[in-house]
Amino acid sequence: MQRSWQPPRPVVRRRADHTAIVGCDLMVDGVAVESPGSAADLARLHEQAQAQDGAFVWLGLHEPTEAALARVAEVFGLHPLMVEDILHREQRVKVERFDDVVFFVVRSAQYVEHERITATSEIVSTGFVRILVGPHFVITVRQGTVMELSTLRADLSDDPEMLAQGPWAVVHAILDRLIDVYVDIAGAMQTDLDLTEAAVFAPGTPVTVEQIYQLKRQLMKFKAAVLPLQRPLAALVSKQFADLPKEIRRYFSDAADHHSAAVEQVVAFDDVVNTLLQARLTQLTVDQNNDMRKIASWAAIAALPTAIAGIYGMNFTHMPELNARYGYPIVMLLIVVSATVLHRLLRRAGWL
Repeated sequence: MQRSWQPPRPVVRRRADHTAIVGCDLMVDGVAVESPGSAADLARLHEQAQAQDGAFVWLGLHEPTEAALARVAEVFGLHPLMVEDILHREQRVKVERFDDVVFFVVRSAQYVEHERITATSEIVSTGFVRILVGPHFVITVRQGTVMELSTLRADLSDDPEMLAQGPWAVVHAILDRLIDVYVDIAGAMQTDLDLTEAAVFAPGTPVTVEQIYQLKRQLMKFKAAVLPLQRPLAALVSKQFADLPKEIRRYFSDAADHHSAAVEQVVAFDDVVNTLLQARLTQLTVDQNNDMRKIASWAAIAALPTAIAGIYGMNFTHMPELNARYGYPIVMLLIVVSATVLHRLLRRAGWL
């Protein structure tokens, strides 16, 4: 039997497990002594870090496959719930402890450059960064292209004294970089708000309600990234993590202060956008009322000649004005004069 033709199946190319690794270093006393690129070396590096004082593994992953993540979890002894949370893209910002491993979920953000705000403009792009901290390792898992960490790795490599304080020094550097980006985005959004505010109250307002609402939506996205970080930072500053080095705790306290300033600014933005939205809606209501008054005014002016013409169009036999020699020009003059007087009265009242 001849088989019917079927289109060829597309070839699915799966990423090899080891390609999820974007950075891997064995740090000893703040210096990277080994930086392999293969997943096969992870177990050996972890054993070396456990065998030496002041040593830890700094592993960076970018959108790892389930198989790659399972390999990492096996090497570092990660709890299955951590793996499950990492595989789920949408997670709330949080900090949890699983035995001697602390698990962070934070939201990174990036400002998207744009010429002007439209009804579909993307102003802020967000992503997720998971951080797993153990006694001898720190693992970062990024999703999306937001917040690239290679430059952070390079900057920290130039500060071995800071790295010598262990995995928590990496956590502080990541959160500090994250908060600095928040502050920069807040400054850029301040400019957007100032321009929008000036446009709303400028003559011939070119700003639509849709544009202001899009600005509010983007602000809410940014707010959802910034505000929830307060609780993890408060937990780090408090004595909830007793094993946190005292010096690192001071650094986290400083980062929490900077974050509080960013939070206050974002909350103030929310009030400003709400005010701008209400102001624009009020302007639209006033414009509609003005249009209705103009329509009513012209309707009243048009009603005068209509009423006069209606009276003289009845054509009763005993209407003395019908036989007047100058009746027509007098009536036309009456129409013009009455319409002119009414127009001036309405204009003086602000209806026209």
